[in-house]
Amino acid sequence: MRDGASVSAIVEHEVTAPWEGVLLEPAAGSGAGVLVLAGSSGRVDRERARLLAQQGLVSLAIRWFGGPGQPAGICEIPLETFVAGVDLLRSRGVERVGVLGVSKGAEAALLTAVHEPLVDVVVAVSPTALVWCNVGPGPDGRRHPYRSSWTWRGRPLSFVPMDDSWRPAETDGPVSVRGWYDLSERTFATHLDAAAIPVERARADVLLIAGGDDAMWPSLRYAQQLAARRRAAGGSIRLISHDDAGHRPRFPGEGPAESSKTFRYGGTPHADTSLGKTAWAPVIDALSATGNASVSVSD
Repeated sequence: MRDGASVSAIVEHEVTAPWEGVLLEPAAGSGAGVLVLAGSSGRVDRERARLLAQQGLVSLAIRWFGGPGQPAGICEIPLETFVAGVDLLRSRGVERVGVLGVSKGAEAALLTAVHEPLVDVVVAVSPTALVWCNVGPGPDGRRHPYRSSWTWRGRPLSFVPMDDSWRPAETDGPVSVRGWYDLSERTFATHLDAAAIPVERARADVLLIAGGDDAMWPSLRYAQQLAARRRAAGGSIRLISHDDAGHRPRFPGEGPAESSKTFRYGGTPHADTSLGKTAWAPVIDALSATGNASVSVSD
């Protein structure tokens, strides 16, 4: 780790091991911190980490696949990758550790909290309620046969494969893959129970953020399933949603998400911004304090 310049009373450190990343620390110090996980790009989400640091949080964003010594795809990624991030935050004096992830990063965040009791709070943006198969190649360079996205202590987690008979409704331009996940759930219905994320086992507070017009996967339905599962076990959870938002809610300070020539993400810039704005104060509350112990849904 090498120290960088202070930006708006934030000190930035470039991290080079055990993964590449950036650690942003408020110059005044903080007892609360957050590990920031991007989605299926696996990239170092500096912009979001910086926004969180500006709110007084020690923020660590890491590249969790596709970097030096890492699998090229999301295939049997050790959850210990994220535990190492939690440990780094603890080593910097952080007493309340959160993990904020979006999409596949939300899947990783929830699973890390299930397996690592040192996680105090999870913010899962556009989450899934299931462990899914690999997206892209593993260390062997192969995409098939399907394997789990994740491992814990060297053992792959149970997962739902994809049904490759699916074809997109669109014949030209960006496609929505939500139907692929819907079909795969029906085809591999016998896998669902084993692959369900046992969110009730997490000691952490949980905040879910989801849009009803998500075109990547049915994140609002998944968030509702997670909330129901945790409630049934007597746990607390908060769900913030917007029926017209898509897969990429935008927090205050973030511009509209870039368009894609490959995928449709759903939502509208207005709805995605509205959901992010509604969720922002609860996100900062949850990460920095005690969160909200009740289940609530906002539209």
